[in-house]
Amino acid sequence: MSNLIDLQSQIEKLQKQAAELKSKEFASTVADIRAKMAAFGITVKDLGGKASAKKSKAGRPAKSGSTGKVIKVRKSKAAGVPVAAKFKGPAGEGWSGRGLTPKWLKALEAQGRSRAEFAV
Repeated sequence: MSNLIDLQSQIEKLQKQAAELKSKEFASTVADIRAKMAAFGITVKDLGGKASAKKSKAGRPAKSGSTGKVIKVRKSKAAGVPVAAKFKGPAGEGWSGRGLTPKWLKALEAQGRSRAEFAV
C-alpha cells in the first residue's frame, strides 16, 4: 500500500463507491427536502434561488456596498465596436486617439516629432 500505484487504485475505487452511494441517496434526499419544505411552507424564493432545478451559470447582479441593493449594470450599445484610427504610424500602426498613447507615438514625440504629423 506504500506504492503510489496502489494508492491511486484505492482512491479510484473509493471515488466510484462514493459516486454510487451519492446516486442511490439522491432521490431520497430530494424527497426529504421537499417534505420538509412543504411542512414548513418554504418556497424556492425563500431560499434565494430560482425555481429551476438546473444551476445557473450567469453571474449575480452587482450589489452596492453594505446596503445590499441591486445595481443594474447597463452596457453601451456601442460597446466592443472598433473606432476608426485617427493617427497612423510610419510602420502602419493605428491609434484611435483613445486610451493611453501607444509606445510608437511616444517614441516619435520624444524624438521631437509632432502628433499632428501622424493624424489621418
